[in-house]
Amino acid sequence: MKNHPEYQYLDLVKDILENGDEQTDRGTKVKTYSVFGRQIRFDLSEGFPLLTTKRVYWKGVLHELFWFMSGQSNIKYLVDNNVHIWDDYPYKIYKESHDDLTKDEFITKIKEDAKFAEKWGDLKHIYGELWRRWPASDGSEIDQLAWAIKELKDDPSAHNTLVTSWNPEYLYTMAPSGKGVRFPICHNMYQLNIKNGKVCMQLYQRSADIFLGVPFNIASYALLTVIVAQLLGREPGEFVHTFGDVHIYENHIEQAKEQIAREPRPFPKILINPSVRNLDDFKTDDVTLEDYNPWPPIKAELTVAGGFYEGDDKKT
Repeated sequence: MKNHPEYQYLDLVKDILENGDEQTDRGTKVKTYSVFGRQIRFDLSEGFPLLTTKRVYWKGVLHELFWFMSGQSNIKYLVDNNVHIWDDYPYKIYKESHDDLTKDEFITKIKEDAKFAEKWGDLKHIYGELWRRWPASDGSEIDQLAWAIKELKDDPSAHNTLVTSWNPEYLYTMAPSGKGVRFPICHNMYQLNIKNGKVCMQLYQRSADIFLGVPFNIASYALLTVIVAQLLGREPGEFVHTFGDVHIYENHIEQAKEQIAREPRPFPKILINPSVRNLDDFKTDDVTLEDYNPWPPIKAELTVAGGFYEGDDKKT
């Protein structure tokens, strides 16, 4: 089964293990091993690329993507749906000025106290806000995703349907002091395109955690491609995943070796409610995953690295 498309991912993991350059995150001092400038491609007509060599957290993929697509930026939606993949970032910010709550207590308060959630659960300038509510210089908001879908409806030959989350005004030492984004914008830009009548997407991911993050990213953007195709009344075509720095954390190496020893199984199928034709009508219940039979999960600790670094606020 060497022609199975999942081998693209497994071969990239091997590439990093064998050729990765050792680097150190300046904020956390955690080591990574990385390569630069890689690409994998999936024909969505041949199955949905939810990796099978370990179980991928499908509920998290689905709810996070809806969180982005609906323009939300407060983790309360995710917490209310028992999805905790974003908990660490607001809690880290909270801990900088408070020492009264454990992480579990913090998340419980996000769930039960709306005012607390409004203050401490919101992550400004995150993907959903930038996709659907990009802050324009005149005070208005730009809905990039809705515009891209309409543009392709009006002009299937369009080459300009690009959505970006990379806003220099709030990033790193480009940001005014005290206004830098406190979490990394990693999967920062994607482009939609119609080829041979099918909807295709290319994602550019400037920084990619190959073991924990990338399986999630593949599934999320492949699903977004399928959903946009549905909204356009077309079939999904190819999902192209282009990487800048793609790396493995030092504490994920043994888990990665375990995964690449496994043989891929057939990809599952995705069904979208055919009645959904408008972006804002889409709900998570409109998606059905069928025939997903992966290997068991492989646990690894999330490393909260990248993004804001205290030195970014020290202007010279």
